[in-house]
Amino acid sequence: MITLRHDWTIQEIEAIYTAPLSDLVFRAADVHRAHHRPDEVQGCMLLSIKTGGCPEDCAYCPQSARYDTEIDRQDLMNVDETLAAAGRARDQGATRFCMGAAWRDVPKDGRFDRILEMVKGVRALGMEACCTLGMLTQEQADALAEAGLSAYNHNLDTSPEFYGSIITTRTYQERLDTLARVRRAGVTVCSGGIIGMGEDRTARYGLLRQLAVLDPHPESVPINMLVPVEGTPLGNRPPEDSLELVRMIATARILMPKSMVRLSAGRLALSDEAQALCFLAGANSVFLGEKLLTTPNPESDADHRLFEKLGVKLVGAKPVGAEPRATA
Repeated sequence: MITLRHDWTIQEIEAIYTAPLSDLVFRAADVHRAHHRPDEVQGCMLLSIKTGGCPEDCAYCPQSARYDTEIDRQDLMNVDETLAAAGRARDQGATRFCMGAAWRDVPKDGRFDRILEMVKGVRALGMEACCTLGMLTQEQADALAEAGLSAYNHNLDTSPEFYGSIITTRTYQERLDTLARVRRAGVTVCSGGIIGMGEDRTARYGLLRQLAVLDPHPESVPINMLVPVEGTPLGNRPPEDSLELVRMIATARILMPKSMVRLSAGRLALSDEAQALCFLAGANSVFLGEKLLTTPNPESDADHRLFEKLGVKLVGAKPVGAEPRATA
């Protein structure tokens, strides 16, 4: 029986991450099979419900108002539009619908009330509802929980030591405080990070440690590979080695055995073989749809072809031709 730990050291994580790749993937696959079905993945869909104009300076993000990118600003969507998108996501096999808004802090006005209605509507569709909206007060976290929110995403992005090279407008502790409020509200935590931003492996070990010492572990751990966007400070970064992504996923699986490890941004740059390695290494959740907020993602047909080749099925996917579920 694998014992859950929350006291991992940097040295232990380095030893896992740098093991021969065959040994690392074998160990991760063994842990994965002890806690999850190896032939199932969860399909999630991420929709940008408020785009652009963010006051933060995250160096990877095209939605920052500080950078000259081709992202068009969009005010907060209305509830009906959002729920229509959620219905389409469900039809593509998604069981979790994630709503992202480019805010630093969640507003304390009617827009937040609209978010609560969106959460209730997504749950009424029979889907899990996830939000990523920026920093929350405890009162807001409690209100989201009352509305039925399944998960709240708030990524740590990288290690505390490298963090200041990427973001200066929000502290690392503020990110941890937001996660703590979400946990106190009784909402599950979705938190991960990004590789390929110019960090070294030590920063990757530091990120994994920050996630793995949380008690309980985040229920969902998205691992992203940078998608460089022209106009951002990281727009000219060279592509990251896909095997580093495999190592991140495998190490995350070993450190956090029960968590859903999500293969997230950057999939469009991966070959089928690289994605297969990621699933073998313990990834068991993916984002479906052609966009992740504002960056490209594989088309639905391409994903379903890949899953078919790998003998992997989407958890809870609605059979083709099935009657739509009740919306109330």
